[in-house]
Order: sequence, then structure tokens, then C-alpha cells
Amino acid sequence: MRLKAERLPLLRRPATAGDDGSWSSFVPARGHILRRVRAIRRGLAVLLWTAVSLLVQGVLVLVPGAGKVVFARVYWAGMCWLIGMRVRVIGAPAHRSADGRPVVFVSNHSSWLDVAVLGGRLEACFVAKEDVDRWPVVRTIARLGRSVFVRRARSSTGRERDDMRARLADGDNLILFPEGTTSDGSRVLPFRSAFFSIVEQAVSPEGKPPIIQPVSIVYDRLAGLPTGRSSRPVFAWYGDMDIASHFWRLAQHRGLRATVLLHTPLDAASFVSRKALSQAIWVTIADGAATLRQNRPATPLTVVEPAGAPGEPAFA
Repeated sequence: MRLKAERLPLLRRPATAGDDGSWSSFVPARGHILRRVRAIRRGLAVLLWTAVSLLVQGVLVLVPGAGKVVFARVYWAGMCWLIGMRVRVIGAPAHRSADGRPVVFVSNHSSWLDVAVLGGRLEACFVAKEDVDRWPVVRTIARLGRSVFVRRARSSTGRERDDMRARLADGDNLILFPEGTTSDGSRVLPFRSAFFSIVEQAVSPEGKPPIIQPVSIVYDRLAGLPTGRSSRPVFAWYGDMDIASHFWRLAQHRGLRATVLLHTPLDAASFVSRKALSQAIWVTIADGAATLRQNRPATPLTVVEPAGAPGEPAFA
């Protein structure tokens, strides 16, 4: 079902002598007019910020150095600020290790907002579905952010893993959404283990796989109050919803907050298979997200490694 902006509600004045029920007896709700003005103001600010940022990033990607990585983070952080999204971070992001091992951040996925929230807090490139490369404007932003595009099909996901490994070997970190699609925000969908094929081979100078950090992200405040099942769809973007109407509805609200829970980083080499790795990370992310949805105090979790034969090499 396509998400539509809600209709402008009207408030009827109390009936008095002379009221005939005509249009003049109805007046627009002032609060809803202000909400629409807020959405228009935020939309124009986002368009202006994006236009300027594309020019800056277009120059930075042509020159050597980390400027393009740093500015991408600045862009997404600015986007969150412009739409009124406050971001709370619990835990610390992992960084490239001393022996040159890059980081793959693995997160649940419920909305296009995840890109802005995580992009503004983590210095990493996104792994995006191939469809994004066909969306007007969005594809330009994704390309300048140096996103890696992958197909949905299980058989073709492996064909892009070399691109992802090359990006890791070049020094970039990656942000991965292994659900393969967005959800309604009330649960974490099962992970597709094929996405974890990038950790099956060495990508560091020392011949080791990347470090992995699980991430749970939940939108837990709306109008400054805890979100619940009824209010969570304001943030969730799934099915055939289009971004424009979703942004229009979201941008009318105040008091928005996302919480990012950064779990303990793990060594992929400790796992005997990518399916075991995928399942263990899914459990950790799902548990963290459930805690945040229930508005309970949350702390970073440690992924429980599956029992395996001592000294058995990972992904042998």
C-alpha cells in the first residue's frame, strides 16, 4: 500500500444559532497547518543542503585523502539535524585495527532513515541494493557516498563480493543490512547469510578477515514520548511506500529520536561458517533492538560464539 500524506483534518465550531452547516462553519485546525509548514521548511532545507553537499563531495571524491569519508558523515549528520532527528548512541564504534583490519558494521534495517542516522555516526560506505542505483537523485547521493550496489538474488550476491572486499582492502569500512530489505520496525527479519561472504577471505595486509560490529537501531521517541506499535509506522519505510510521501508525513512531527546500540566487535575468524556467524549476529542485534523497543536500559551485548572444534579454522 502506498503511503499517503494524511488529509487535513477540520474542526467544527460548536453549533450556534445561525450556523447552517456550510463550509464557513468549519475552520482548519491551526496545529495541523503549523505541522505542514514545518514539513515544507524542513524539505526545502534538506534540498538546499543536499545540493551544496553534492558539489562539495563531487570535488572531494576526485582528490586523495579522507575528506570524502569525513564529509559524507557531515552530510548525513546535517540531514538528521535538519529533519529534527536526535540521535542517541550507546557504545563506541570500532575503528580499523592496528594490523589494518577494516570494520563491517552489521545493522537491522527498517527505514531509509537508517542511512542518515548511521551515516552521520559511522565513517563507512553503505552496501545498498541494486534498485537504489535507479532512483533519481538518491542514486547520485549514493554514488558520491561510494556505496556498493548488490543484487537481491542469492546467486548474484556473490558476484559483488569481490567489489566489497576490494573496498575493504582499500581502507574503507562498510555498513551492511543483511536483512536484504526493510521491515515495519517491530522485529528484525532473518539475516541472509550470503551477505557475510565478504568475511570468508582475508582483506588486511596481515591476511585476516575484517572486524565485525553488530548494530541495533530503533526509533524510540516521537513527540518526545516513547514509541509503541501504533506510532512506529511513522518511522518505518517498507513495502511500496515512496520516500517523498514518507518524508512528508515524518517531517511534520517534532521530538524525533533514534537510538543506536553499538555492540561489542567480534572476530569473524572465530566462527566455523558464515551461517553460524550470521545467526549469532542476528540474535545479538534482535535482542538489542527488542530491549530498545521496550524502552528498557540497554548496554552493548557480546556475540556468543558457537562451540566448534578447538583450533578449527573459520570458513575452511
